[in-house]
Amino acid sequence: MEQQEKKVIADIKKMAKQGQMDAVKIMAKDLVRTRRYVKKFILMRANIQAVSLKIQTLKSNNAMANAMKGVTRAMQTMNKQLKLPQIQKIMMEFEKQSEIMEMKEEMMNDAIDDAMGDEDDEDESDAIVSQVLDELGLQLTDELSGLPSTGGH
Repeated sequence: MEQQEKKVIADIKKMAKQGQMDAVKIMAKDLVRTRRYVKKFILMRANIQAVSLKIQTLKSNNAMANAMKGVTRAMQTMNKQLKLPQIQKIMMEFEKQSEIMEMKEEMMNDAIDDAMGDEDDEDESDAIVSQVLDELGLQLTDELSGLPSTGGH
């Protein structure tokens, strides 16, 4: 349309030079009509782009709504499966069994220590602690002498 407009302008100039004013007036009307069509075309294209943008927005909103619906279903299913009293009972039983296992492990370690006679470990660890405290400038022997003994293993 823009090319046609340029052609009409050129024709108007040509006819005006030749003095054919009736043809110039008709071509001028055609030019005005062509320019109106160009404006309408631009407006229509802008309206179509706006509608296209609205459609894309609606699609995005619909996709988000569908995703939220799926997440909601998953959450409902999980909430139905999670029965708090049962979970609390399981956790209490787990804690109880864990404590029993820790006590048995401690008893086994004590029995092994007694059987192996690892009393030297305690003396060795006291020596390491004394060495570290000496490096720090503290006296452990003064503090330890005032403590009651544990009876040893």
